[in-house]
Amino acid sequence: MTDVLPVGSSGSRRQLLSTAGCGFGALALQAMLNSPVAGATESVTGMNDGRPMVTPRAKRIIFVFMQGGPSHVDSFDYKPELISRHGQSIDFTGVRFGDFGKVTRQKLMKPLWRFRQGGESGRYVSDLFPEIRKQVDDLCFLHGLHTEGVAHGPATLFLHTGATVQVRPSLGSWILYGLGSENGNLPGFVSLQPSDANGGPRNYGNAFLPAVYQGTSIGRSFQPASQMTIEHLKNSTLPHDELQRRFELTRQLNQLQSTAAPQNQNDADAVIRNYELAWKMQAEAPEILDLSGESQSTAAMYGIGEKETDEFGRQCLLARRLSESGVRFVQVNYSDQSTNPRWDQHSNMPQHAIHAKATDKPVAGLLQDLKQRGLLEDTIVWWGGEFGRTPFSQGADGRDHNPRGFTVFLAGGGLRAGTAFGSTDEIGHLAVDGKIHMHDLHATLLHLLGLDHEQLTYEYAGRRFRPTDVYGRVIHELFA
Repeated sequence: MTDVLPVGSSGSRRQLLSTAGCGFGALALQAMLNSPVAGATESVTGMNDGRPMVTPRAKRIIFVFMQGGPSHVDSFDYKPELISRHGQSIDFTGVRFGDFGKVTRQKLMKPLWRFRQGGESGRYVSDLFPEIRKQVDDLCFLHGLHTEGVAHGPATLFLHTGATVQVRPSLGSWILYGLGSENGNLPGFVSLQPSDANGGPRNYGNAFLPAVYQGTSIGRSFQPASQMTIEHLKNSTLPHDELQRRFELTRQLNQLQSTAAPQNQNDADAVIRNYELAWKMQAEAPEILDLSGESQSTAAMYGIGEKETDEFGRQCLLARRLSESGVRFVQVNYSDQSTNPRWDQHSNMPQHAIHAKATDKPVAGLLQDLKQRGLLEDTIVWWGGEFGRTPFSQGADGRDHNPRGFTVFLAGGGLRAGTAFGSTDEIGHLAVDGKIHMHDLHATLLHLLGLDHEQLTYEYAGRRFRPTDVYGRVIHELFA
């Protein structure tokens, strides 16, 4: 391709570019994705020019997703009565497909790990998470959470998008749409090591929001964390002037395509901005994705270099680096490596210890690192799965899904530290006091960032949609 395009007798250079746009566009896109930094468009702006709707308490969220449903009664929800009534058979009303609404007799099973108090607040945490127990004075436990969906797919989608069936934008996309990006050289929403199962890309998708608000995935759950990077960030085979020339030509072609089909201009503009973001990311992304510059003490804090914790430690450390650099929403996925969610122990509950060992130190390290850097003050850390597990046994030593009552914890970002809100019943089965629906949690997180979940709307197919549908309430009691 030369600098001067030949012009035939049938039309101008502009016409030739327009009619040949598809072929040239494909070539130019490949060049753009493999070129070094140059100036481009402004950063992604949010609804209302990114101005907050309410006074924000935080700037960003790191969501630590424990896929599969970790057992709250074995980790953070201490129930002495469940211990004392171990082995008793009592009536339960089924929530699963085969036994929905049916009353069956089930045998209670006590937690498999001992609970101990931690910190000055004295919050109980089991021996599954000894490192997180040391951080309880910075945590806010929500013990009365309940949700929709009894299977992993629907419940995981509901956790991320607020819907079990309909295709809706993920929470990260809503946040980026509402506030825009802080750093024009990086995506505003990133998902680390996401799974292809149980919602897959929909868990970080934009749905009907413009494409610029979709999450950027880095790595895959079936790949080692050492391969967690963005391919083709640099091209050292061509000189800078040539790469800059190709970029400018691509910009011209994209603009021609946009103006030639005004009915598709919004989609075309979104594609253009995504391509130009890919170009600009080369200014900062390679350095941020490279963990080798971190000190040995910081790496050790996350468990990097240790067999059990190295993988998830790398994810948590990268989450801190991305957040520190201005990424609004980072999902850190402890996700499926196959078709089986990691925390899904319908039998063999002792396997929870393997997953706790892999994640406990990295999550505690993330909390410590954010705090010592002064980032925890305006960063929310959200830890949780799509649901909890039952207080009765399934088989010899397993537990079934429990969407009716479970625990997540939050930290930082204007939340009351060292506290617990809500509770399940005496055996940890049903949320009874301080009940928080998943819509309520979404509304509260948005509020902390300065977004009103009722005003954050987008019109599509003749209806104004919002992230919490027609539900949700802000839980002001959680705020410091």
